[in-house]
Amino acid sequence: MNEPNPVTDVPTQDERTWGMLAHLTAFSGFLIPFGNIIGPVIVWMSGKADSSFVDEHGKASLNFQISLTLFFLLSLILGFFLGPLVIILIMVFGIAVLYGIVMIIVNSVKAHNGEDGEYALSNRFLS
Repeated sequence: MNEPNPVTDVPTQDERTWGMLAHLTAFSGFLIPFGNIIGPVIVWMSGKADSSFVDEHGKASLNFQISLTLFFLLSLILGFFLGPLVIILIMVFGIAVLYGIVMIIVNSVKAHNGEDGEYALSNRFLS
């Protein structure tokens, strides 16, 4: 990766691409169990030492994906105990999936444009 420009602190094209990939690789979770976490971890670990931009976007993506995964696991557990209220839980689950997709796309575009990205409704596991 290219070194960041210390004068302007503007991320290079490579940094923006890696930052974008830190978000987009979360879509692998639709194909691979826990791919939504594994993909961003690989990108983050590959680029965090060379770029603070990639480090920040990787951590933001991972924090969101861990939060979303914990929410889904909690929803599944609650689903077993709620009985007839499961339909409400399924609707909330669907809304969370849609929200996750939109936020991944929004933050991918922000990374591609060299902007800082942050996910709302995300816990900070990595800081």
